[in-house]
Amino acid sequence: MAGKVAILLDEGFEDLEFFYPYLRMQEENFQPVVLGIEPALVKGKNGLSFQIEESLKNHVSDEFAGLYIPGGHAPDKLRRYDVVKEFVAAFFKQNKPIGTICHGPQVLISAKVVNGLLITSVSAIKDDLENAGAKWVDKPVVVDKNIVSSRIPDDLPYNVPAFLSLLSK
Repeated sequence: MAGKVAILLDEGFEDLEFFYPYLRMQEENFQPVVLGIEPALVKGKNGLSFQIEESLKNHVSDEFAGLYIPGGHAPDKLRRYDVVKEFVAAFFKQNKPIGTICHGPQVLISAKVVNGLLITSVSAIKDDLENAGAKWVDKPVVVDKNIVSSRIPDDLPYNVPAFLSLLSK
């Protein structure tokens, strides 16, 4: 195994933005560990479900090579918890790879790690990112420092390889 990668998940995740990176990580011999506020069966926006077996409060960033934050409605729920914000901020401070897509950067905003970064996302949160000090661009993938960001599910073929490349360094 190349290392463990934390994936943050909650109710209303974007199905493709979770399952695509989850499976690609396994194919590249990384061990994805899906974390939520509490263990629960969560349903994606498009009807697929996933059983979260691990509570985030039982883990620290030191256990993982990287972090991935899928989009959908889940990031808006996750960003409300201090344990999530602290977890994400620790990855940023340790310069560990963070992959995100769509609404995922909402968690980065709440963790206060986007100031000065070049980043992309779904256009709906462009103003939120800019108001938090990020420079938003409309591109399929952006890599700045240790953060890989993308806009929508169509960008996954660019997002996931860029994230896996950072993980492999």
